[in-house]
Amino acid sequence: MIQVKVIGLTGGIGSGKTTVARMFEELGVPVYIADTEAKALTNRSKFIRRKLTQLLGPKTYKDGTLDRKYVADIVFKDAEILQQVNSIIHPKVASHFKRWCKKQDAPYVIKEAAILFENGGYQQCDSTILVVAPKNLRIQRIIARDGNSEDEIDARMANQWPDSEKEKLADFIIENIDLEVTNSEVIRIHKILCEPSK
Repeated sequence: MIQVKVIGLTGGIGSGKTTVARMFEELGVPVYIADTEAKALTNRSKFIRRKLTQLLGPKTYKDGTLDRKYVADIVFKDAEILQQVNSIIHPKVASHFKRWCKKQDAPYVIKEAAILFENGGYQQCDSTILVVAPKNLRIQRIIARDGNSEDEIDARMANQWPDSEKEKLADFIIENIDLEVTNSEVIRIHKILCEPSK
């Protein structure tokens, strides 16, 4: 069986990586959104539920669903607890992703993950795409989307590497300011990725 090529897609909060992922989807590329799958698994997996409740206390789940605000208030103020939460969830997401890959029939798949470089996930990818945008634009997008305060956004940004660090590890960089330009970059990268491996 031919192993499908895995392309990691990442970018800081508000960079527009989900928008870029949708552009790849429109080109027929299977896309795995790690954050969405992680959310589903935190509610579905008894193992994750038990471990998170042990770590964060009985208020972690409300009516059988993860209380995301309660958890975010704890983890984004404590890097060590955030790391422990990630070490519970990420291995489960990784094995779910492997099973998903086996069902795909395409020249490559995209794995969209917020902390692809920070957690070493990029090492399991054949290539990586980094989506970047100026910080002030990212902050505007997050306020418009989530209604967060600038302080909350800064706290979340502080838990992600700066773009300058990620750029050293990325194979492709998409500057996502103008959607038309972004889309043409996606098409250009798609053509490169569809070329047979030498």
